[in-house]
Amino acid sequence: MDRGAPAVGRLRIDEGPRCSEGLGDARAGRATSVEGMTTVREFIADHRDDLLRDLDEWLRIPGISAQPAHHGDVMRSAQWFAAAATRTGFPTVEVWPTAGMPTVFAEWPSDDPDAPTVVVYGHHDVQPVDPIDLWSSDPFDPTIDGDVLRARGASDDKGQLLFHLLAVRAHLAATGRTSPQVNLKLLIEGEEESGSPNFENLLAERRDRLQCDVVVITDTGMLAADIPSTVTGMRGLVAATVHFHGPDLDLHSGVFGGAVPNPATAIAALVAALHDDGGRVLVPGFYDEVLTLNETERALFAKVPFAEGEFLGVAKSRSLAGESGYSTLERLGARPTAEVNGIGGGYQGDGGKTIVPSDAFAKLSFRLVANQVPATIRRAVDAFVADHTPEGIEARVEWDGDGVAPCLVPLGTPAYEALVAAIAEAFDGAEVLPTREGGSGPEAAIQQALGVPLVFLGVGLPDDQIHAPNEKVNLSMLYKGAEIAATLWARFAAVGPAALRDVTPRTHPTGSDGPR
Repeated sequence: MDRGAPAVGRLRIDEGPRCSEGLGDARAGRATSVEGMTTVREFIADHRDDLLRDLDEWLRIPGISAQPAHHGDVMRSAQWFAAAATRTGFPTVEVWPTAGMPTVFAEWPSDDPDAPTVVVYGHHDVQPVDPIDLWSSDPFDPTIDGDVLRARGASDDKGQLLFHLLAVRAHLAATGRTSPQVNLKLLIEGEEESGSPNFENLLAERRDRLQCDVVVITDTGMLAADIPSTVTGMRGLVAATVHFHGPDLDLHSGVFGGAVPNPATAIAALVAALHDDGGRVLVPGFYDEVLTLNETERALFAKVPFAEGEFLGVAKSRSLAGESGYSTLERLGARPTAEVNGIGGGYQGDGGKTIVPSDAFAKLSFRLVANQVPATIRRAVDAFVADHTPEGIEARVEWDGDGVAPCLVPLGTPAYEALVAAIAEAFDGAEVLPTREGGSGPEAAIQQALGVPLVFLGVGLPDDQIHAPNEKVNLSMLYKGAEIAATLWARFAAVGPAALRDVTPRTHPTGSDGPR
């Protein structure tokens, strides 16, 4: 395939140089080229076909961790990435079993005894594809249209993982080294899309192997293809199903209606009581630990471009909503929420059936922000449900696990500044904006287990439709990601291990004082 825009159709690439080619001899390296050597950007441009060939092959494995029928495919996905890391040159590659799906670990030590150690985290499992009829093509038969590659896992997270393999090759080629300037470790989970049920245990069991100075999270995105940014916080999550049971059988609404408790009416009242008219959550204690945004932080949010029409277009929504007094971006990244994910009870078939139903339910989820503790919120919701359970109704709250803690990255630390510089270089000096993501993941668990700072290097875009039909990734963003990572290792090496571990802001280029 040439380096221009490829034609629409199935992704097919002629055989080219394999991953082991293009690595220079060992010598003292720099982040950019020396005379007679390729630059990072040139190497990536010359080896795009390698990334696309591998991505096409990997995306065909339907590694859906949430569906037992695909657990064998998740195993194949782990084995595939392990083989790819070995081809790239990682001398240590292992598939770590868990009580569920496997994690892949790869390690490439630096020949510099003073080199810092970096762990790159991502995940190789993917989301289910339902509803399949809304896909424009087979989700596991990658298609390419110009700069867009479409398949399940293209952006979340296989494409972003593979750019790291291209990046380390570019780093070596541009510096003339035979090992990276950092001790590089890859930690690639296999159950992120099903809630990471075994990941904390794995972190505890393998903590000695995962010792590092900084963690790079590569499961996030940027604001836009022409607006470089880095995530500085992710929300936490707790979710539950609230069950209300009334009479022990469905009753005739004419004989019993108005004389016995109706669990469907009660669950509707519970849901209605979750928010006030301004969108504020009414669970007592819900906001007690929330860090209030200061003026500087609000100014940062205001600086981020936001096109309401484009946002609503992606959401297929006709209006904005949410907690009054906050912008949409503040609501998405810095404010906690309560959402009703589903509600039901009684007769759901065609026509009518005049009953007082026996049971009703509501599925609720709560996104948390920095300083909120999942266990505390679970207790608060339990109490809220108890207070809103009428006499004659039995309530049961079924929690979906322990929940996920939120995390927040302080700005201006040495690790953060090194990342921002690498992103700015890849975008030819453009300003890099900090942003926060509304989603949740195991980042806080990683930070707590390893006790080191996190930074976020992700190149997904808001319209990638992750978790939805027709997931896609912009290939140009994957190449940018590879360029950023290839130069980031040199920048981390220049900072050194001790400074990378430091979470004290050294500079305040964006005006933020970080978490308090």
